[in-house]
Amino acid sequence: MAKAAVIVGIGPGLGTAVARRFAREGFSLAVIARGRRTVEAAAGVPVLSLTADATDEPALHAALDTAVDRFGVPDVVVYNAAIIQADAPGELSAHGHLDAWAVNVVGAVSTAARLLPAMAERGSGTFLITGGMPEPKPDYLSLSLGKAGVRALASALDTRYRPDGVHVGSVTVHGPIAPGTAFDPDDIAEHYWRLHTEEPGSWRLEAHHTGQWSPSSSLSSPGSR
Repeated sequence: MAKAAVIVGIGPGLGTAVARRFAREGFSLAVIARGRRTVEAAAGVPVLSLTADATDEPALHAALDTAVDRFGVPDVVVYNAAIIQADAPGELSAHGHLDAWAVNVVGAVSTAARLLPAMAERGSGTFLITGGMPEPKPDYLSLSLGKAGVRALASALDTRYRPDGVHVGSVTVHGPIAPGTAFDPDDIAEHYWRLHTEEPGSWRLEAHHTGQWSPSSSLSSPGSR
């Protein structure tokens, strides 16, 4: 069976770029988003597109189960869902903070709980979370809290599952993602591939894209741009 990647939180930017990067390496793809999105044309391969809100645990688990039924236990899982919004302290209600936390962090917990035990039982796999906000920003409070949360989550999951042969990590993006800039999504997507292909003895917990270098021009691995 071909290797498979599952991406939770797909959009026209980074999510599609990550899908395209793994498609270039021959991976089958399952993508999950709140609304129906098609990335087949961008990825260049058939894609299983599934609809689920990351905050709706039964729907999310059903979508993940459908992906497993189609492709088997995935080799790579990427959690890329997030609510990106400007909100200073006091501007967002308690309910609003809970909504943001549910997408930014709890959805990643639900995804991990559904898939990591099977990956651990198999003894291999990669689970990656899109991070950001290396320094908290008061004008983006809910996002700062969320990205701190997924950084802690990645560390906890690494402690739990590394002994079982599963590589858990995050990609921390230091700026706004936009094509043609130092934060081009295709360049950022290269970090996900690099983390997945690291040897067990050199697994990193976190990769940083600072915009100071271009992964696509510095790599010599097969298939890199």
